[in-house]
Amino acid sequence: MNLIRFLGLCVQNLIECIKYLFGGNVRFKTVISQAAAISYDSLPISLIIAFISATVIAVQVSKEFLMTGAEAYIGGSIAVVMIREIAPGFVALAIGARAGTAICAEIANMQVTSQVDAIKTLKINPVGYYFTPRILSSALTVPMVVLIAEFIGILGGMLVSYETINLNPSRYMASAWAWMETKDIYISLLKASIFGGLIALVCASKGYETKGGAKEVGISTTQAAILSTIYMLIADFLINLVFYIA
Repeated sequence: MNLIRFLGLCVQNLIECIKYLFGGNVRFKTVISQAAAISYDSLPISLIIAFISATVIAVQVSKEFLMTGAEAYIGGSIAVVMIREIAPGFVALAIGARAGTAICAEIANMQVTSQVDAIKTLKINPVGYYFTPRILSSALTVPMVVLIAEFIGILGGMLVSYETINLNPSRYMASAWAWMETKDIYISLLKASIFGGLIALVCASKGYETKGGAKEVGISTTQAAILSTIYMLIADFLINLVFYIA
């Protein structure tokens, strides 16, 4: 798979979706149903991943911070790591693995069974019809999942810090509040929105270009998971480059 060629295809599909959206063709009911399928159904696994990630980090750093007398910084460290990277990145990967592959498989199945051709005969733009509700719902609701995951992750770190080194929860939270910045939360939500839209766009595009039968549907689904992860990590690097280095 040529990454540059496929990226160009995704951009073309995105332009078609924007035209479809501003043409007033998107139904609110469809967006809500897609939001439930993509983000709401992915909420349990996303929160579990965020909680476990934070607890693992807390286990790794608690004793080292205690040995150096810096235990007051544990809460802040975990909060910053969760908000800047762990929550948006891991939640997006979880949603991509669960919902993104489902999007690809659904559209690929429509393509190989000629359902897309049937939509074309009705003079409906299949890219706008299939892609737009999924991209819009992902971009709007993934940040909500990330925000909840950040909260759960910080609480998980507090619980482990208390159980391992008996760190007072008030000291933990005071450190977390002192280290957190509004800018970090905004950037985290921006990342989540971009990741969500990107996953839906890449997976839908991969499914749409599927030709053949059931075997090709499976291959496309696997490739969609790989491609969405690659593009998401590239986007993560570029966002960090713009907001934290430039």
